[in-house]
Amino acid sequence: MRSANSPARPFAAIIVAAGKGTRSGQSVPKQFAPWRGRPVLWHSINALRQGGCGLIVIAAPEGMHHLALEAAGIEEGVVVIDGGATRQQSVAGGLELLQEFDFADVLIHDAARPDLPLAVIERLLAALESHPGAIPVLPVVDSMVVAEDDLMAADAKRETLRRVQTPQAFRFADILSAHRAWTGEPTAGDDAQVLRAAGGDIALVDGDERLKKLTFAEDFVSDTPPALPVRVGMGYDVHRLAAGEELWLCGIKVEHDKGLAGHSDADVGLHAVVDAILGAVAQGDIGQHFPPSDPQWKGAPSARFVEHAVKLAGEAGYAVGNVDLTLICEAPKIGPHRDAMREMLAELLGVELGSVSVKATTTERLGFTGRGEGIAAQAVATMVAKA
Repeated sequence: MRSANSPARPFAAIIVAAGKGTRSGQSVPKQFAPWRGRPVLWHSINALRQGGCGLIVIAAPEGMHHLALEAAGIEEGVVVIDGGATRQQSVAGGLELLQEFDFADVLIHDAARPDLPLAVIERLLAALESHPGAIPVLPVVDSMVVAEDDLMAADAKRETLRRVQTPQAFRFADILSAHRAWTGEPTAGDDAQVLRAAGGDIALVDGDERLKKLTFAEDFVSDTPPALPVRVGMGYDVHRLAAGEELWLCGIKVEHDKGLAGHSDADVGLHAVVDAILGAVAQGDIGQHFPPSDPQWKGAPSARFVEHAVKLAGEAGYAVGNVDLTLICEAPKIGPHRDAMREMLAELLGVELGSVSVKATTTERLGFTGRGEGIAAQAVATMVAKA
């Protein structure tokens, strides 16, 4: 099975984000509104990048490019263009830009569908190996009728009907040619319609209920279950010890003959705490929010990561109750630094000192920590619902 992070052929993506979203009741167009702690647009971009997308074109409202880039959270691998007067025009503009690059396939996605499973991307790309286009669909489970003037005119066979989602996937040359040849209604329902009008076959793959479209105000307040009074998350991290590196543990610089190697300051204790907090509020892991491939995080202090995790937890309605951190190493000795580490952690987490535990243990000289090759950390975070 193809790995979502290693597609067999390079692909690009176009995210249609040029609408106004007036029915959503948000203060900004819904694609830029917060959802699950991040702008709606960010979620699609993040999923596509995890799926191995090489370049993402965002069709945004005129004059709102800065909002699109802020929502994306990155600039590398993202291009923003003005959206057209219709969806079809927005997509056509993105395709014309992408023709300058060497991409075999392209995924076209609606920004209003932020919860994009990687498995759907995998299925779509696999279908393109034998078809010029592929779309994710779901079965129709309710009885269907044809309506005319608010009256039932005829039955509709639900067995032959499917609910269509995005992203829709295409061989790039085929969909570009189809859009250039499009002479139908300017408000084409979707890009599969455009390709089919040009004679292209469209494969159907399994969609996912998670890919629901955000449309109304209630979609922004009911996207998570009711808050539980307590949630618990666990974090684990490892970094290699190397000569010539500084050793940072729990925000404290520790004098040692070796330091921890990593893209940021490699503070293994804080990284474990971040993952514990993110896990408790179901916000992914540290690599999703601060990818090591992003140069802006090179050498960054991990205190920034902790502050970000606490902020996301707060937006989800939770505060840190307590944190229990265990550092696993043969050296250096943690005892002399324990109090300073607890104080730093309490400050970063915004809690009393009594809510932070820092412990240390060894592995009796077994394994990589026992050989002094690295340091591991395990953290448990208890999050409590805000009143």
